[in-house]
Amino acid sequence: MTTPGTWRKSSYSGEGDGNECVEVATSHTRIAIRDSKTPARTPLTFPADAFAAFLEALKNPPRP
Repeated sequence: MTTPGTWRKSSYSGEGDGNECVEVATSHTRIAIRDSKTPARTPLTFPADAFAAFLEALKNPPRP
Protein backbone atom coordinates (compact mmCIF):
# COMPACT_ATOMS: atom_id res chain seq x y z
CA MET A 1 0.00 0.00 0.00
CA THR A 2 1.17 3.51 -0.71
CA THR A 3 1.29 5.53 2.48
CA PRO A 4 -1.74 7.80 2.63
CA GLY A 5 -1.48 11.54 3.13
CA THR A 6 1.02 13.53 5.14
CA TRP A 7 2.47 12.31 8.42
CA ARG A 8 1.16 14.15 11.51
CA LYS A 9 1.83 13.81 15.21
CA SER A 10 0.01 14.90 18.33
CA SER A 11 0.44 18.39 19.70
CA TYR A 12 0.95 16.58 23.03
CA SER A 13 4.20 14.99 21.81
CA GLY A 14 6.20 17.69 23.55
CA GLU A 15 9.05 19.89 22.59
CA GLY A 16 12.63 19.11 21.68
CA ASP A 17 13.54 16.92 18.76
CA GLY A 18 10.01 15.47 18.60
CA ASN A 19 11.24 11.98 17.75
CA GLU A 20 9.44 10.05 20.46
CA CYS A 21 5.86 9.76 19.38
CA VAL A 22 3.42 8.02 17.09
CA GLU A 23 2.76 9.58 13.69
CA VAL A 24 -0.42 9.10 11.66
CA ALA A 25 -1.17 9.52 7.95
CA THR A 26 -4.73 9.25 6.63
CA SER A 27 -6.66 8.75 3.43
CA HIS A 28 -10.37 8.13 2.84
CA THR A 29 -9.94 4.38 3.13
CA ARG A 30 -6.74 3.71 5.15
CA ILE A 31 -4.92 4.87 8.29
CA ALA A 32 -1.15 4.41 8.57
CA ILE A 33 0.73 4.58 11.89
CA ARG A 34 4.48 4.65 12.48
CA ASP A 35 7.02 5.33 15.20
CA SER A 36 8.73 8.68 14.66
CA LYS A 37 12.04 7.18 15.84
CA THR A 38 12.06 4.78 12.88
CA PRO A 39 10.21 6.49 10.00
CA ALA A 40 11.87 4.33 7.33
CA ARG A 41 10.23 1.16 8.65
CA THR A 42 6.99 -0.06 7.13
CA PRO A 43 4.03 1.56 8.91
CA LEU A 44 1.08 -0.34 10.33
CA THR A 45 -2.01 0.21 8.17
CA PHE A 46 -5.68 -0.27 8.97
CA PRO A 47 -8.99 0.23 7.19
CA ALA A 48 -10.27 3.69 8.17
CA ASP A 49 -13.61 2.38 9.47
CA ALA A 50 -11.94 -0.25 11.67
CA PHE A 51 -9.55 2.34 13.11
CA ALA A 52 -12.45 4.71 13.82
CA ALA A 53 -14.23 1.90 15.71
CA PHE A 54 -11.03 1.21 17.68
CA LEU A 55 -10.74 4.88 18.71
CA GLU A 56 -14.41 5.00 19.69
CA ALA A 57 -13.95 1.92 21.90
CA LEU A 58 -10.98 3.62 23.61
CA LYS A 59 -13.02 6.76 24.26
CA ASN A 60 -16.13 4.91 25.45
CA PRO A 61 -15.20 1.51 26.87
CA PRO A 62 -18.07 -0.87 27.58
CA ARG A 63 -19.27 -0.78 31.17
CA PRO A 64 -19.47 -4.05 33.13
